[in-house]
Amino acid sequence: MIAPIEIALDHPARTLTLRWSDGASQRIDYAQLRGGCPCAECRKIRLDGGHVDARPDLTLDGVEALGYGVRFVFGDGHARGIYPWPYLADLA
Repeated sequence: MIAPIEIALDHPARTLTLRWSDGASQRIDYAQLRGGCPCAECRKIRLDGGHVDARPDLTLDGVEALGYGVRFVFGDGHARGIYPWPYLADLA
């Protein structure tokens, strides 16, 4: 999967919008992004039947685009997960 052509943050609404080259767009809220973090620690929590604590007032403080995905820096200090583009597209 190719990277989106735009990643837009709407801090007041606490949402991220991805715009793809085919014209499609997806909106994901910050709490959903945090809850779906693909890092080993968060994945283990979900595999054990738990859920990742993602408060609705969570902030997104940084975005680092990588060749195959993106890393987010959340207001709770979490920044370990790298979200591959296909995984991120499936979260929406």
